[in-house]
Amino acid sequence: MTTVLQLLLPAVLGIAYYRRVAHLVRHSQAPSTARQVSFAGGLLLLAVATVGPMDELGDDLVFGHMIQHTMLTDEAALLLAIGLTGPVLRPILSAPGLRHLRALMHPVVAIVLWIVVIYAWHVPTLYEAAAEHTLLHLLEHASFLGAGLVMWLALLGPLPKPEWFGHVARVGYIAVVYFSSMGLANILMWSGTVLYPVYAEGEQARGVAPLTDQSLAGAILMIQGGVVMLGVFLWVLIQWARQDTERQELIDLADRLNVPLSDKRAARAAAAGRGSELRERLEQEASRRGTRGPEPATR
Repeated sequence: MTTVLQLLLPAVLGIAYYRRVAHLVRHSQAPSTARQVSFAGGLLLLAVATVGPMDELGDDLVFGHMIQHTMLTDEAALLLAIGLTGPVLRPILSAPGLRHLRALMHPVVAIVLWIVVIYAWHVPTLYEAAAEHTLLHLLEHASFLGAGLVMWLALLGPLPKPEWFGHVARVGYIAVVYFSSMGLANILMWSGTVLYPVYAEGEQARGVAPLTDQSLAGAILMIQGGVVMLGVFLWVLIQWARQDTERQELIDLADRLNVPLSDKRAARAAAAGRGSELRERLEQEASRRGTRGPEPATR
């Protein structure tokens, strides 16, 4: 019964997503194949993290449970977030009573929610209660996935971002997420006290000392979370360089065509991946006005 309940979430998410994609295909608004594959990968990781051998390991050892948690909040949630686009999310975010969900994807709200969820569920009383009660355990995993999804969507998602949330702020956002994880990792690694005695039986059966198990959980959080955050950090830096280059190219084009273009508009187009659209509009505007500048000299 537990396995069926654990598979229910990825099954529901998969059915809802691909039905929406099928609808969007007919309107030429479907996510790219890469995004669809990413979403499928997220569903697969969600299933792997919550059923089978990984679930058994998570029931017996703290570090096994930590692997599940990091897979849900980091890898699975990240892949799912990449698969979500504005048209995919539109029915949810425009439905009466659900529009307030947009507020959760504000960077400040998202990061506070993520930190609260991560730390709250690792408080010994709540952590052990989740380990002993199936429904509470399912709620714990669902909240990890939800908090991770909101955290990634606030950084990478399709919704409009606050004007202040530029590249520097995004780097800071990643740093806050990373160091928040490292804080919890260090507590687990260096507390010197067994925080979760409920795992004593599983640790004894698998021949792992309780403090060793707990320290391994902290090390896994530090390493696994660090690798993911480093990858996203590098991606943000690459995007920063690409968008800045495209922004400058758009401004230079506007100057050559003698068409006014503000720096903010060029930056928005580059950030939204609509640089080619803006180029066409600039050329059309130049043709309409008859103000096209001189073509570059050729030999």
